[in-house]
Amino acid sequence: MDVKAIIDQVLEKAKNDPSFAVDFAKDPVKKIESITGMDLPDDQINPVIDGIKAKIGASVTPDTIADAVKNLGGLFGKQ
Repeated sequence: MDVKAIIDQVLEKAKNDPSFAVDFAKDPVKKIESITGMDLPDDQINPVIDGIKAKIGASVTPDTIADAVKNLGGLFGKQ
């Protein structure tokens, strides 16, 4: 299992699909398994979750992700 590749896949999906990002914050295991198509044991999936949280920030919650996605619209002149 290539942890870095899975992290990159999840980050790319979250970047392109705000609802995925919100769902990831609610249930990261389910969302990672939906992308990989694998039922991973905790000892393998926890490093992936930790890596993703480290890349997007430790205080990841559905509200912070929703706020971040909303604020991204301002970068492109959309609200």
